[in-house]
Amino acid sequence: MRTKRNRPEPSSPDDLGPVPEPVLATRHGTVDMRFRTAVMGILNVTPDSFSDGGRYADVESAVAGGVEMARQGASIVDVGGESTRPGAAPVSAAEELERVAPVIRELRRRIDVPISIDTYKEEVARGALAAGADMVNDVSALRFDPAMAGLVAREGVPVVLMHMKGRPRTMQIAPRYRDVVGEVTAFLRERVAFAVGSGIAAERIVVDPGIGFGKDLDHNLALLRSLGALASLGQPVLVGLSRKAFLGRLQDTTGTESRLAGSLAGAAAAVLAGAHMVRVHDVLETCRAVRVADAIRRPRETRQPESNSSAAAPPADSMEGSQ
Repeated sequence: MRTKRNRPEPSSPDDLGPVPEPVLATRHGTVDMRFRTAVMGILNVTPDSFSDGGRYADVESAVAGGVEMARQGASIVDVGGESTRPGAAPVSAAEELERVAPVIRELRRRIDVPISIDTYKEEVARGALAAGADMVNDVSALRFDPAMAGLVAREGVPVVLMHMKGRPRTMQIAPRYRDVVGEVTAFLRERVAFAVGSGIAAERIVVDPGIGFGKDLDHNLALLRSLGALASLGQPVLVGLSRKAFLGRLQDTTGTESRLAGSLAGAAAAVLAGAHMVRVHDVLETCRAVRVADAIRRPRETRQPESNSSAAAPPADSMEGSQ
């Protein structure tokens, strides 16, 4: 991963400095975020996730969903077998692995993009990597299972380190910070240092501010305005805000299905603020929104040449009404 390190911490969200040039190498392909923001598709094989719980109730439907995400332009498909929504109860490692392993195994046969396992349990991550996953997305930033850091180091796979205040069951009970941006940045700086000290290569580490994980509306907005502070850590920044409750509050709407517009606006804002990757439910729509945001963020001479992918290209009739 080619990053410009030792950059001074920005004094304001607009003082981003040079844009990092991250390239995340995995067992099944490279995620190049130097020119275009990566889109991570959310594939929850759970009965109780906040937005899509029960949508992928069996292996066949889950695999079909993952294949469709890859076709639509997802850079990574993130498979999860335990809900981490506010108030969610934990499930056993055995049950979680039983949900995700067959999906990952079949997806690995059918898609070329990297697969991520969304778990904080070493046993689940180990089984998922054996089934064909390429990286670990740990909402606990390697805190909840002391064996996780060693596994990631031995396997040599990328890892996402996310900030969360408390645990899913209690994290949204009156979360408080004196300086949410400073505290989240300091936490992630310490977790990156811990990961590197545990043998995980710095170029394999992604950081995530944990939007909606132990944060209220104002905390979420402050973090989104200040992604430059996280970019100053020198790691790729992942933002996951898709369909989250604070978007419904801002839109004055109810139900997760009503939050698409807010999710797209939030993803575009995150890109413009410095995010390198966004984690989303609506892959096709987000790929299109992110493509526009990338064009605004980056001068033409620094953008990747146009691809021929169906997800990136406009439909044949898109010129109608363009004048």
